[in-house]
Amino acid sequence: MKQDKAVLTLALLLAPFFLSSIASAQSANPTADQDIQLTAFGAASGDYTGLSGGRNLSVTAGIDLALAPWHGTRPTLELRGTYPIDKGTIVAQKDVLGGLRLDFLLGRRVHPYGDFLFGRGQMDYMSPGYTYPVNPPPGIPSFTYLVSTTYVYSPGAGFDYDLTNHLAIKVDGQYQQWGSVPTASGKLHSTVGTIGLVYRFGKFGMP
Repeated sequence: MKQDKAVLTLALLLAPFFLSSIASAQSANPTADQDIQLTAFGAASGDYTGLSGGRNLSVTAGIDLALAPWHGTRPTLELRGTYPIDKGTIVAQKDVLGGLRLDFLLGRRVHPYGDFLFGRGQMDYMSPGYTYPVNPPPGIPSFTYLVSTTYVYSPGAGFDYDLTNHLAIKVDGQYQQWGSVPTASGKLHSTVGTIGLVYRFGKFGMP
């Protein structure tokens, strides 16, 4: 229920921003500013899970829908997923996230951005599972966890560097908060570094 309220609150806060962007595009002259653009990316990610020094090597893929420019920035809707291919010895983290990305228009080959993503993640604990607490005081039981599924908040930043009109290199960092996990606070903080390639499809105009 708390997660649903958080998503609803975020949507209400962002709604005026998106409506303003779309209205600006529709009222402007028919120029490139009216174009929206679809991009896709694939990348390799290093994930510092935040649990007992665990690390993953993962693949990350996603799509972005860039809207019309807005006051020197460009709002973009993003959907991405990360899946571990080397799960390490502690825990493997995978997630599907979506949210808002804001590109800063510098008029150069480098396109920096900041983003805020939200979604669901799963933590698979390596055999024989993750026991918490390890040495509990008398009267407090220990539990062995095999899988945890929870929400993920993920603010981050990065940049795309143009190679051609359609190809770019992506460098990206995310700071993630996972909830409902076996830690003293019930939360987990992980960091994910990503590098990969971006492909830009042709632009198409706003109706």
